[in-house]
Amino acid sequence: MRRIKYKKVRKVQPNYYEYTGSYKSDPVEMQLFVYNEEGYEEYKPCTVERVEKELRDPLQTHDVKWLNIHGLHNIELIRKIGEFLDIEPAIIGDILNVTRRARMEEADNVLFFSIKSILAEESTHELRVEQISFLMTDNLLVSFQEKRSDFFSHLRERIRTGSGIVRKRGNDYLLYLLLDAIMENFFITLERFEEEIEKVLNDSKTAESSSVLVRIEKSRESLNFLKRAVVPLRDALYNLKSIKDDEDYDGIDKSNYTFFARLHQKCLEILDQIEYDNNTLESASNMFFSSQSQRMNQIMKTLTVFSVIFMPLTFIVGVYGMNFDNMPELKTQDGYYAVWGVMIAIAIGMAIYFKRKKWF
Repeated sequence: MRRIKYKKVRKVQPNYYEYTGSYKSDPVEMQLFVYNEEGYEEYKPCTVERVEKELRDPLQTHDVKWLNIHGLHNIELIRKIGEFLDIEPAIIGDILNVTRRARMEEADNVLFFSIKSILAEESTHELRVEQISFLMTDNLLVSFQEKRSDFFSHLRERIRTGSGIVRKRGNDYLLYLLLDAIMENFFITLERFEEEIEKVLNDSKTAESSSVLVRIEKSRESLNFLKRAVVPLRDALYNLKSIKDDEDYDGIDKSNYTFFARLHQKCLEILDQIEYDNNTLESASNMFFSSQSQRMNQIMKTLTVFSVIFMPLTFIVGVYGMNFDNMPELKTQDGYYAVWGVMIAIAIGMAIYFKRKKWF
């Protein structure tokens, strides 16, 4: 699991940018969709010049344009796009700095959204973390992905085929669909965690090794990591309510705020499930320690029963082991066998008594 660590950047000059992620091997690719209700155009690969041409085309003023960028390590390209769109340098820096928490910011009719996408590997359950940022202005939506992935493949097909209402609405509805696709990864990841949690819960009832505690702590760490990604997103979606009645910002159609409210509700559902799963892990931990304690008590009870049974036998042996001359039993012809008989009878009698009392 890749941890998110703060990286201090030494700014040797104004507007100094640096990509802080780890996906630097794949080439940067751009894909542009221009669509309306009647049709669409797709440009892949795409250049900055093509984007500028489409944005300045007076015949496509009302068309929705979606520019998707795979890869952030080409800093010059990201800077050029930000300057062309007249984006604040601080926002460009936040796009490149993947250690920042998810957030939403509205400035100068530009809506900036940053979100962490988390998906667990099917085989190892290791978490893959990727920051995805969005810039929405006028009829343009720009999405920045750290690497190439298939999170939005189904949305591209819906645009190509015209299925659903995606081509009937604006870029604010497209932003909702993209955020919703990323949140589906949260549900998929949580479902995979719960499969492991169920196994851990069952193993904690019978396991004798402390390895189950390691699995419990690992699952708890993964859940808390997922929670760290969802809580800022919940806050960002909640902040959308503060700009709903803002007369200076009309980037999101009033009728589409309902969709973002659904995303906020999904965040609450994920957090509730994370809390429930954490409680389940706590129960599994308590179950393991209770089982270990019960097993130890059983062992101690068994040892105690044996100790009590042998205690009178030890007393008898101690008595007849004393070196006194006047001990009549020692001179009895069958004294040895009689003592053995008494000792065996005492041991059997005590064992029967303890068994009836269900002490073992």
